[in-house]
Amino acid sequence: MTSHRPLRADAARNRELLLAAAAEEFAERGLDASVADIARRAGVGKGTVFRHFPTKDDLLAAVVQDRITRLIEAAERLLDAEDAGAALLEFLGLAALGQQEFDQSFLQRSGRLSPEMTRLQKRLFQAIDALVERARDHKAVRPDVTGTDVILLMCVPNHVVGYVPDPPPDLWRRYLALIFDGLRPEAAHPLPHPPPESL
Repeated sequence: MTSHRPLRADAARNRELLLAAAAEEFAERGLDASVADIARRAGVGKGTVFRHFPTKDDLLAAVVQDRITRLIEAAERLLDAEDAGAALLEFLGLAALGQQEFDQSFLQRSGRLSPEMTRLQKRLFQAIDALVERARDHKAVRPDVTGTDVILLMCVPNHVVGYVPDPPPDLWRRYLALIFDGLRPEAAHPLPHPPPESL
């Protein structure tokens, strides 16, 4: 009897290659990235792309889900870090770096209403809430900061840098540092408005 395990392994490998190639193509070309270019970058035929992802929208949604899954894994891993403040800062750095590599303006529109995206988003927000709560408990961030505040601040470093012509690659780190200093409890002033309850 012929074993099908090598085929399954090849299929899994091709899927990973396609996700990586698609992420790069979408980062460079936006929604104009073609399936043919993605297949060429991955080193596979177009038929292989469509066997895994029936449409380009399906492929884009899979890339988004892969990105969110990686962020969830990072956040949940950092919940065990000894320094709660450093863990939150590291997570925000990973989130900003991912946005630097991949344009969030069209990431967010793909699969927004799908049950899987909803489930992943909920899991990510829960992990961020836990990171923030732990940082608050350790007095690493000001007591009035919420998980929702941090979720809303995640996109700020790259959004700000987007207004700078030809910004240096790591400019977003400057604004992340400014944001995180604003989260610290030292010399904090009362905030002028309560936080939103949820997103």
